Amino acid sequence: MDSLDLALRLGTALAIGFLIGLERGWRERKGREGSRTAGLRTFTLLGLAGGLVGVLSTSGDRILAAVSFAVVSITLGAYMWREGEREKDLSATGLVAAMITFLLGMLAVLGDLKIAAAAGVVTAVLLAGKETLHGWLERLRWPELRSVLQLAAMTFIALPLLPNAPIDPWGAIVPWQLWLMTVLIAAVSFAGYVASRLAGARSGLLITALLAGIFASTAATLSLARLSRQAQGQERFLAGCILAAATVMMLRVIVVCGLINLPLARAIALPLISGAIAMGIVTFVLAWQDRNGQLASTPQLNFTNPFELPEVLRFGLLLAAVSVASVVARQYYGAAGLYSLAVLSGLADVDAMTLTAARLPDALPLPAEVVLITVTVNQIAKAIYAWLAGGRAIGKLTLAGMIAGLAAAAVAWFLM
Repeated sequence: MDSLDLALRLGTALAIGFLIGLERGWRERKGREGSRTAGLRTFTLLGLAGGLVGVLSTSGDRILAAVSFAVVSITLGAYMWREGEREKDLSATGLVAAMITFLLGMLAVLGDLKIAAAAGVVTAVLLAGKETLHGWLERLRWPELRSVLQLAAMTFIALPLLPNAPIDPWGAIVPWQLWLMTVLIAAVSFAGYVASRLAGARSGLLITALLAGIFASTAATLSLARLSRQAQGQERFLAGCILAAATVMMLRVIVVCGLINLPLARAIALPLISGAIAMGIVTFVLAWQDRNGQLASTPQLNFTNPFELPEVLRFGLLLAAVSVASVVARQYYGAAGLYSLAVLSGLADVDAMTLTAARLPDALPLPAEVVLITVTVNQIAKAIYAWLAGGRAIGKLTLAGMIAGLAAAAVAWFLM
């Protein structure tokens, strides 16, 4: 390690300590001088101290590093214990942050510099987000937390035990792959569900609809369409909310494809982004500019938790059925069979056919065409559902917005 590299690493250790100390010092800024164990200067010096210990341990002797870490931790723990006794504060966050700062200082010298810097930033962000994180926990309900724990246990315990080979005559059902993709979709959907829960009613119906597009665009369409029968004269605003959810759904398809099949995601990106932009413009015209369409109070849209075990199993069975049907359709009817299956799948769901298309052995553009047909049918179907559930007024507006988005997507596809 030359002098320049050593200086860079020590500088990074110092910067990590300064960044974490900045957050700690700001949080304790109203305390009198000397009333706190560690602030901006102490954390900065801790980062540097960790770096210096790392320099002294570069020869391969880790005893000094271990002893130094233990001494620093015990010393700081004693001071913070006294401080906690005085303030009646049982939080160990400050001590843990100090220990991490020292360790990251050593890592910056002895290990990967980029990882140390990234970990320092993440630590500072987590410390600074205390109020936000606690606020999120207050809004989360036990069934949602239980669902995450339940699925995590099933994934990390059951997934390694599942066979990673076909178990059906058509070679379509591979339990390990099916379960992995099922949990993947559930995780993406749950992220949107949690975001909508955390946003709360104060964020407004339009924001809720946008977030619902991540996990339940069809359910959002039906809920908003039914709401229009009770909120006469606000069809423009509610149609804009439906289109907002549909816009996010198109972008979500790209992300899901990218997680499984990056070339497929690239192939469908331009059409779907073009369609999303066109639909977003219509959404702005209908919802954002329609000031009179804002509801006096934001209704609560009730969605099913996508991480509930019955929902996950339902989607898993649907994915297995679509996977088998796609193999049979491709084997006996070729591309025409896949197109027909895409039409049928799109009437209810886009995810199952999207994941199936991402696993097709066929070369592009067939998988991309299958995904785009599924999305097209699903968008038109949602406009029809809105018409049936909410009436002619909201149905016409929704259908017009869907057609505008799909037309832009079609133009982009044929110009590629």
